[in-house]
Amino acid sequence: MSEETQPCPKCNCEYTYPMDPLMVCPECGYEWNPEHIRDEAEGLVVKDAHGNLLQDGDSVTIIKDLPVKGASQAIKVGTKVKNIRLTDGDHNIDCKIDGFGAMALKSEFVKKA
Repeated sequence: MSEETQPCPKCNCEYTYPMDPLMVCPECGYEWNPEHIRDEAEGLVVKDAHGNLLQDGDSVTIIKDLPVKGASQAIKVGTKVKNIRLTDGDHNIDCKIDGFGAMALKSEFVKKA
């Protein structure tokens, strides 16, 4: 094995091997990019729909009409959201939207303003 290998982040198997730009675990079949693992070790990594890195306090713009459960209207394209907070999970942006209040958004539906 080369010195570049690292244990699998899912099952901690030590017999991982490189395949193109990815690392592969033969036991659980998990594939990952070692560069992303290094970034995640430094902190929470959240990217917008265009791949720009987001940080707490950034402003973003909605890129798709988003229906809101329990509301009669959707959040429209182009709505600007200021002072976001990043969180772990599926909806990784917490924010306040004028007319809707506190909201959790997915980063794939926003772009950095």
